[in-house]
Amino acid sequence: SRMDMQEPQQLGMFAESELMSVGMDTFIHRIDSTEVIYQPRRKRAKLIGKYLMGDLLGEGSYGKVKEMLDSETLCRRAVKILKKKKLRRIPNGEANVKKEIQLLRRLRHKNVIQLVDVLYNEEKQKIYPFFMQLLISFLNSAFTYMVMEYCVCGMQEMLDSVPEKRFPVFQAHGYFCQLIDGLEYLHSQGIVHKDIKPGNLLLTTNGTLKISDLGVAEALHPFAEDDTCRTSQGSPAFQPPEIANGLDTFSGFKVDIWSAGVTLYNITTGLYPFEGDNIYKLFENIGKGDYTIPEDCGPPLSDLLRGMLEYDPAKRFSIQQIRQHNWFRKKHAQAEALVPIPPSPETKDRWRSMTAVPYLEDLHGYNEEEDDDLYDIEDDIIYTQDFTVPGQVPEEEAGQNGQSRGKGLPKAVCMNGTETGQLSTKAKAERRASASSNPSRKACSASSKIRKLSTCKQQ
Repeated sequence: SRMDMQEPQQLGMFAESELMSVGMDTFIHRIDSTEVIYQPRRKRAKLIGKYLMGDLLGEGSYGKVKEMLDSETLCRRAVKILKKKKLRRIPNGEANVKKEIQLLRRLRHKNVIQLVDVLYNEEKQKIYPFFMQLLISFLNSAFTYMVMEYCVCGMQEMLDSVPEKRFPVFQAHGYFCQLIDGLEYLHSQGIVHKDIKPGNLLLTTNGTLKISDLGVAEALHPFAEDDTCRTSQGSPAFQPPEIANGLDTFSGFKVDIWSAGVTLYNITTGLYPFEGDNIYKLFENIGKGDYTIPEDCGPPLSDLLRGMLEYDPAKRFSIQQIRQHNWFRKKHAQAEALVPIPPSPETKDRWRSMTAVPYLEDLHGYNEEEDDDLYDIEDDIIYTQDFTVPGQVPEEEAGQNGQSRGKGLPKAVCMNGTETGQLSTKAKAERRASASSNPSRKACSASSKIRKLSTCKQQ
């Protein structure tokens, strides 16, 4: 330490002229940018309950969407992370999220996105169970985590990946049939989506279409005489003339038929039936109802589009009429190559591999220096409770032949998935002893440890 104190004094003995004659390069070594080695930042594992966080999938006005891995089932999931502060800045933001959760809870169809779990997280990292005071938890929470089934890509993303901005007829027909299946189910449940468009249609790895984003949807009263609606917050380009002209009331189901017609027009032609320099001009054009259909669409498709984009809602096609139409029922030949799922925009990974793998490596890979850090996580303890998916029998009921579920408090779960009671000093000591007695453990590749986990089921 005495040497360190003397170095500045010795430098001070040199006059300024002497320093200049010696040259600053004597004291400052300049390096080229090519000599700098940048080491990628290590990805640290983060668990929310039983879910391991992956990378960012998308971001919107409401919050972020990230990939997740269910540590119990090894299923890929997607989570919408909704920040309360952001929701407050958006008109009807909190109300729309609450409504979407309530609607998705009771829906179960292969062509409608499934809500798997909902977690409410306060600033103190305390997560409330879903069944306990839904409204109170929502109002008091800093974050809302909506865990959904995983979809590999959005339809709009696929359209944007090709210059034509459209699908081949064979592919568009398959997606449209699934859209009608999902839409018919929603209408049978008394739900008007109000925002059908390619941006709200997601796709799984096996090509199954999922209708998503029910934030502006409306659930009709169980004893309502008809499907009359009074409000609409959907995307302007997909709205029908009755909304563009400002009618006070309109048929909700026929709004969805119109939006599905605009969607079909878009995915088969790469164009929109109505356009405008601004929203006022756009609504003016929609209100007039004048549009043209490209000739290369052919008579059957053109007839279906005219039926769905009928100006008069009373004359507009119903779902039953769509199903009976020749273009819908026809088996189309695959004349063109299908539009593939594009590579991930972030990682450029053409296979869209599971992004949770590096975090699994951090969680399960062994590092002697960070062994203590992994277990000294008292501040990261969070509380969660399983969410029962509609139609699913809870494990407790299946195991106890219908006995009632336990009424105990939720267990405290740490970031490594173990209960807090297991995080004892003895357990830490045993783990360190095991590592020291078995040197091969240190040399073992972390990726080999997680190979079994990474072959997770995609849904």
